[in-house]
Amino acid sequence: MFSSTQARPPARRSSATVISLVVGVAVMVAAVVGFLGDQQSAASFSATSEAPALPPRQDGPGADGSVPDGVTVFDDDIPAVVNLDADLLAALRQAATDAADEGITFVVTSGWRSAGYQDQLLRDAVTEYGSAAEAARWVATPDTSPHVQGAAIDVGPWAAISWLSEHGAAYGLCQVYANESWHYELRPDAVDGGCPAMYTDPTQDPRMQQ
Repeated sequence: MFSSTQARPPARRSSATVISLVVGVAVMVAAVVGFLGDQQSAASFSATSEAPALPPRQDGPGADGSVPDGVTVFDDDIPAVVNLDADLLAALRQAATDAADEGITFVVTSGWRSAGYQDQLLRDAVTEYGSAAEAARWVATPDTSPHVQGAAIDVGPWAAISWLSEHGAAYGLCQVYANESWHYELRPDAVDGGCPAMYTDPTQDPRMQQ
């Protein structure tokens, strides 16, 4: 027998007690993991429900309506072309197809423009021409520009301009301003009655007075 002053050996735990402890620890670990998972799921749900996905960005090359060199009326990946009025684009493509039989290519120098790009062009024109009044003879405001509306196109080179000057009316394509031989818009009545008289420049166009 051990005396009261001697250390007693540690009591041996029964197998049942050990198993109970192990099970208890496992239950606690599972509870903690489950709680953390629920918190993460809740956070994900909250972020999704409160911040819906943004639309795709539209900031690629030419997204503002600027046109790289060599673009034609058949380039479907260029915003300046595909954002044109559908009837205008169809008329241009038909005319370009017929002109190609004579070895002439329609190059797009400007088509649809964003309002921001139009505003930049106007500010550049004021700097170039020295006044807002003179700039208005060449560049419209974003609120009045037919380019922003997708209703106008500027074409080149001179061979294409000359071809349209002679044949454009048959497609409803008309030069609108005497000082801009490259600027064309759709006038469906021109197919039967010819193009209307041109304005001297955009400042004479009632649409520019809005």
